[in-house]
Amino acid sequence: MAGSGGPTGPGALTGGVSSKVAPSVDFDHSCSDSVEYLTLNFGPFETVHRWRRLPPCDEFVGARRSKHTVVAYKDAIYVFGGDNGKTMLNDLLRFDVKDCSWCRAFTTGTPPAPRYHHSAVVYGSSMFVFGGYTGDIYSNSNLKNKNDLFEYKFATGQWTEWKIEGRLPVARSAHGATVYSDKLWIFAGYDGNARLNDMWTIGLQDRELTCWEEVAQSGEIPPSCCNFPVAVCRDKMFVFSGQSGAKITNNLFQFEFKDKTWTRIPTEHLLRGSPPPPQRRYGHTMVAFDRHLYVFGGAADNTLPNELHCYDVDFQTWEVVQPSSDSEVGGAEVPERASSSEEASTLTSEERSSFKKSRDVFGLDFGTTSTKQPVHLASELPSGRLFHAAAVISDAMYIFGGTVDNNIRSGEMYRFQFSCYPKCTLHEDYGRLWEGRQFCDVEFVLGEKEECVQGHVAIVTARSRWLRRKIVQAREWLAQKLEEDGALAPKEAPGSTVGRARPPLLRVAIREAEARPFEVLMQFLYTDKIKYPRKGHVEDVLLIMDVYKLALSFQLCRLEQLCRQYIEASVDLQNVLAVCECAARLQLGQLKEHCLNFIVKESHFNQVIMMKEFERLSSPLIVEIVRRKQQPPPRTPSDQPVDIGTSLIQDMKAYLEGAGSEFCDITLLLDGHPRPAHKAILAARSSYFEAMFRSFMPEDGQVNISIGEMVPSRQAFESMLRYIYYGEVNMPPEDSLYLFAAPYYYGFYNNRLQAYCKQNLEMNVTVQNVLQILEAADKTQALDMKRHCLHIIVHQFTKVRLWLSPAGLGTSWPLPTVLRQPRPEQAGPQEDFSAHPGPPGILVSSSFGHLCRSLSCPHCGC
Repeated sequence: MAGSGGPTGPGALTGGVSSKVAPSVDFDHSCSDSVEYLTLNFGPFETVHRWRRLPPCDEFVGARRSKHTVVAYKDAIYVFGGDNGKTMLNDLLRFDVKDCSWCRAFTTGTPPAPRYHHSAVVYGSSMFVFGGYTGDIYSNSNLKNKNDLFEYKFATGQWTEWKIEGRLPVARSAHGATVYSDKLWIFAGYDGNARLNDMWTIGLQDRELTCWEEVAQSGEIPPSCCNFPVAVCRDKMFVFSGQSGAKITNNLFQFEFKDKTWTRIPTEHLLRGSPPPPQRRYGHTMVAFDRHLYVFGGAADNTLPNELHCYDVDFQTWEVVQPSSDSEVGGAEVPERASSSEEASTLTSEERSSFKKSRDVFGLDFGTTSTKQPVHLASELPSGRLFHAAAVISDAMYIFGGTVDNNIRSGEMYRFQFSCYPKCTLHEDYGRLWEGRQFCDVEFVLGEKEECVQGHVAIVTARSRWLRRKIVQAREWLAQKLEEDGALAPKEAPGSTVGRARPPLLRVAIREAEARPFEVLMQFLYTDKIKYPRKGHVEDVLLIMDVYKLALSFQLCRLEQLCRQYIEASVDLQNVLAVCECAARLQLGQLKEHCLNFIVKESHFNQVIMMKEFERLSSPLIVEIVRRKQQPPPRTPSDQPVDIGTSLIQDMKAYLEGAGSEFCDITLLLDGHPRPAHKAILAARSSYFEAMFRSFMPEDGQVNISIGEMVPSRQAFESMLRYIYYGEVNMPPEDSLYLFAAPYYYGFYNNRLQAYCKQNLEMNVTVQNVLQILEAADKTQALDMKRHCLHIIVHQFTKVRLWLSPAGLGTSWPLPTVLRQPRPEQAGPQEDFSAHPGPPGILVSSSFGHLCRSLSCPHCGC
């Protein structure tokens, strides 16, 4: 199950934390002895990626509808217009997201005429409605598109039409609209006769001085389309799919507001086997949150899918969001987080009221209660639909209405909880190491010109077996040479660099590679991607072909796929002959086949053979083209799965788990226990290690590990290494206490690890692991967490003791402190949990039995 939200939502982290130990956390100790649910007061908490069905709109408030708009303002969703299947609507509904209640919004003045397929945006404290389709759909009369603009003020409920002088955009419906830089931007749509792809903008600051302006667009402008969504993220506007006749695609386009330029987002970097973009569709929604775009619903090739697709703007990758496990079944009975009436009787009326109203507080389930719990409907996934509408409030998306199966209008409201963890910087950190060329320990001598490219043994040997063999051979040759010269002590391992502050660069000769393509290959090794050059330009395509040749030679399947996809997508009439000739010269059979098939296409062949470049082709290639045109070979589709190779994360995981042991060049000491590691990897991921290795590298090559004054457990230390090497954040909750402050102490480049540590503690304290968390809380001096663990042990000892045995006791956590905890019925001052009488952790079996008896017998002290 996914964890809680990130910096702006559930599980949010407080800024400016500089403490070297875990900050204190408040816990609720008001539960009685019979209570089975204990609540952590980390703040509102909701399972991420959870769909929740909220109360639908009652018919007496507003009709079920589709083709409407929704906007978010403060803590409410406003629904305007649409159609109910019989008539167009112009009512304004309000849904309070805190109370989950519906009502009609207060309005005065003259509202817009009933309409659908209009647009609505929020600017300041007003909603602006533009265009749409009006008329009587029941009698099919007075139907027309509009280009009017209305303002609704949320504070007063006043509707006002803006009368704009000058040139106006053509009346339209099913267009896209957004607000950016104090302006309303509208794009494309349908004017009643044809689809559009023009863009207009109008300032929203002063109604008296504003006017409409047509935007002069440039670049890869999307085709004319309608029934598509737009969303703004990272100061860019995005458009995905929509109805565009025969040209309908599943392309994603982005618009730069500053230079008014469109760009089609490439998909050539998406490996075969990786999640593809969503199917082409129309009538869907797309919203932006953090660095992601979320696409839901719509009609996709005569189907109504209900998957939620997510696009990462930074990494340019798609994925299908897997809903949390409690989103999958509707109508099931699940226990309320508030406990029984016996528990409620111990709370004040104010506490009881807030406890019942809070549906987002996470409760820790320590077993089945002996009393009957209230029930409520569990979450469920929304069904597929089109012409619904979506908006974002805080860290959640709200979806309302739409047309579902059999052309039925919906009045349902659904809530989806986003996740907003800081992004993984693994690829960026290793990329920065490559760009900076710090701590390089290998130099590749390339081609006949003997050009040199420096790199890092740890990264290269983790990613490429072919280059690893080359490096091993170079090390063995160097060791042999030094031994012959008497410079290497007999007992020192050949090639060993542990203990050396500045080892010499290892030179590795690769005669079959030139510098430029090899640098592109090295960039891939560090980042798992390549910076694509200008698409279609001959010299750039030929460069990637040289990289492709190296990928084949070095057996880098993943890079091979990336290069091939880029080249195939870049082949056009202007460069196909040059690419085909180069593929023949480099003996790249698959690319050559692709070019030949491109040339002999009916729409291409006559144009290609009339080019001057065709006359300069080699005779064998001309003959092959002519024969291919006269007698195309039969197509033999391959059912063989495509090998996309291993990723950076997979390779670095294997490297940490033993594959890189022979290339270790630094020793980390944890409480005297050595752990070999790799300097380049540590420096790439941690500014602490980077500064150490750059300025005051220890001469013996050993570094003592601590987090402030606290030494983490060996298990927590291994969890931190997994995060450093390959970005792993899954760990036992007790490790999270040790590592909560690690991002600040070791200078990780964001607080992603800390966000996961906090979520881990919120979700996963149980009777099974409470003893380990108690030990971690004691070492890190997280006193509130320690008090909470002791509280659980005392009140749930009959269950905790099943996980407690003399053989399994630790030697460092303060079990005597547990003995001193007051039982629920005992009155007296609060214990000082920081005081440990006598040496901790020393408890013979008879004392252990007494502990069990005393804590499990509330009425006697025997």
